[in-house]
Amino acid sequence: MTQTNNRLGIALMLSATLVFATQDGISRHLASEYNVWMVVMVRYWFFAAFVLFIAKLRSGSVRKAAHTTQPLFQIFRSLLLVIEICAAVLSFVYVGLIQSMAIFSVNPLIVAALSGPILGEKVGLRRWVAICIGFVGILIILQPGARALDFKLALPMGSAVLFALYSIFTRLGARKDNAQTSFFWTGIVGAIFMTCIGIFHWEPMSTTDSLWMFALCITGILGHFLLIKSYEAFSYTHLTLPTKEML
Repeated sequence: MTQTNNRLGIALMLSATLVFATQDGISRHLASEYNVWMVVMVRYWFFAAFVLFIAKLRSGSVRKAAHTTQPLFQIFRSLLLVIEICAAVLSFVYVGLIQSMAIFSVNPLIVAALSGPILGEKVGLRRWVAICIGFVGILIILQPGARALDFKLALPMGSAVLFALYSIFTRLGARKDNAQTSFFWTGIVGAIFMTCIGIFHWEPMSTTDSLWMFALCITGILGHFLLIKSYEAFSYTHLTLPTKEML
């Protein structure tokens, strides 16, 4: 892998991060006006359409992309992400986007802490020290002794834990399935699950908010496209776990 491709991968990853940050802001706006279940459902519809397109393009057929020896594991892993996204969007509304993202920064610390017992990876002393320091930083953000306990903070914290588990299980699933298969199950299972819930919470949208919803879906597709292209530019050793921006 050449240095030029690495630089391209970094540029694409930064672009994807910017697009997904925009997506979070739009999600915050729409979820404050409409119910979260409908917003996430429509978002997953477009995501599933993109997944089917990529499956046909890369694998040649949907059946080939969907083939797995661990379907129950893929369903469980995908449901973790669906629940995590709902918790994250709810936290944007009830806790605020800035504080939610600050609390969510604990996610890589949880991933590092769980990679040992679940994946069997070695976590050295220096990493454990870094993890502990990181958790202290999160406690400073939460300020548990400075105010009454706000149970709404459980939303972003729970979201961080769920996404950490999703990341760990995605890495675990990669031992038997390729990235294309995991990507396919993530989109399709999420769309089916959210449709079963969101369809009963449908709300008519104004013309302006319909445009915002369209923008939300486009940013989701664009973000995942940039993410995939960054994977192609990088070697896989640089990208061993999914990022928060895959929401």
